[in-house]
Amino acid sequence: MARNERYLVGLDVGTTKVAAIVGEVTDDGGVEIIGIGTADAKGIRRGAVVNLEEAVESIKRAIEEAELTAGIEIDSVYLTLSGAHIKGFNSRGVVAVSGKTREITREDVRRAIDAAKAFALPSGREILHVLPQDFAVDDEEGIADPVGMTGSRLDVNVHIVTGGAASMQNLIACVNRAGVTVVDTVLEQIAAAEAVLTPDERELGVAVVDIGGGTTDFAIFERGSLWHTGVVAIGGDHFTNDIAVGLRTPVPDAEKLKRRCGCALNSMVGEDETMEVASVGGRRPRVMSRRILSQILQPRAEQVFHMLWDEIDKAGCSNSLHSGIVLTGGGAALDGMAEIAEQIFDLPVRRGVPAGANGLGDQASSPIYATAVGAVMYASRNRPPAHAPSNGWRRVLEAVSSMFNNFFIGR
Repeated sequence: MARNERYLVGLDVGTTKVAAIVGEVTDDGGVEIIGIGTADAKGIRRGAVVNLEEAVESIKRAIEEAELTAGIEIDSVYLTLSGAHIKGFNSRGVVAVSGKTREITREDVRRAIDAAKAFALPSGREILHVLPQDFAVDDEEGIADPVGMTGSRLDVNVHIVTGGAASMQNLIACVNRAGVTVVDTVLEQIAAAEAVLTPDERELGVAVVDIGGGTTDFAIFERGSLWHTGVVAIGGDHFTNDIAVGLRTPVPDAEKLKRRCGCALNSMVGEDETMEVASVGGRRPRVMSRRILSQILQPRAEQVFHMLWDEIDKAGCSNSLHSGIVLTGGGAALDGMAEIAEQIFDLPVRRGVPAGANGLGDQASSPIYATAVGAVMYASRNRPPAHAPSNGWRRVLEAVSSMFNNFFIGR
């Protein structure tokens, strides 16, 4: 958010890039993207701060560029969180319905959600999201909104996302030192889903897969709700390092080569296609077949998707993906990724680009910006009212006031 309540800012601090997206809330409640800022990420690895000063400078550069393009001053943001420290699991809460009429109220819903959260959180961890999935009233399962119904017992299934407190606090501290405050934090997969998934996909069952620089984060939606989140510890940087080693070229040149000539499926590359490869140690560049590059990239892509499928199958969700898989993030921009994923998963696969927000230019209509755009869209639906309390109490409010929004996406 900026000083004017009409403006919302999503900040995605990744391993390879920092992206800040400025959205303006329109009179009809929609969102129009009016500013974009990016910077090469330094001091961040797999969602964790490894060099505070470098991270602060990267965030400052992205924020300043977003301010320049949007023509506003940014003083607060909605920050996305990712990394191996994020853990998600499902829980169930049960309460008795009080009152003479046995009519379920929002207070009963709040108590049920509190019951689902009544567990001992391991030391050093903090709850990031509590997302209701569905309810049961007495013996009736699969209820979306129980308020107003009559019964003696109320059950709720929720998905709880936790993160390492130190990792989250260090990243928030970097944002604060860059001169802006954090209004709220949102899981990267949830933000990406806001930008790239359709209501029908959420309802039928879909996996959104965000291929970042350090990790591949995924989330599974079914019946309009989030049922599983996970992380695979391989990302785009692994592809780049493979190129650097395999072609004996500097890492920065390997990254440029991946973006310019890379293809994850060897059969999509013509036999006569060539590329120029920089050498190390001041030696002359070499001209090589582009197929050599794809032969390096394809095994790594296959590894990512096989590991991803193992995680999905382990979670018991392999038969829930009736709408298939949506790839997003910087890694999804690599040619051949969707095609090789279809071969491995034997499911429909598409590349997800930000949708649902107006004003997007060609630059922002890319999987690279899906998370930051999604953070703006998430903020437009979930931002607290003016003068609302924050921090710990905001977490309580999130479970009560935002749950109905989460339910009725696509309903």
